[in-house]
Amino acid sequence: MEDELERLKRQRRLELQRKLLKKQEQAKRPEEPSPREVLDRYFYGRAWEVYNAAQAQFPTLMPQIERALVEAMKGGRISDRIDGESLFRFLRRIGLPLRLQTTIRFKEHGELKTLEQKIQENK
Repeated sequence: MEDELERLKRQRRLELQRKLLKKQEQAKRPEEPSPREVLDRYFYGRAWEVYNAAQAQFPTLMPQIERALVEAMKGGRISDRIDGESLFRFLRRIGLPLRLQTTIRFKEHGELKTLEQKIQENK
């Protein structure tokens, strides 16, 4: 009975040591940034708006494109920051007919008005 108890204690101690070693190894390794964090370092302006529109319109293709962008950014092939227009042109160039919600606004007397408001005023 005592031998069995000693064996269980030894087994438990070994298991705890393995867990401790695993935690120490993970603490030593620098944590890999998430793909969103990597993209966030390079995206500015309206890039996230374009990216989210593409994600909504092409949910099956965007994960592949995201991986390719992140790899290029980590590998140094993309070094410049990316704005919305550049991302839009890139997505169009690779064959995604991306559609963005657009509104036309006029600035009149310091106030922004939509095209609809402008037409209603002129009636």
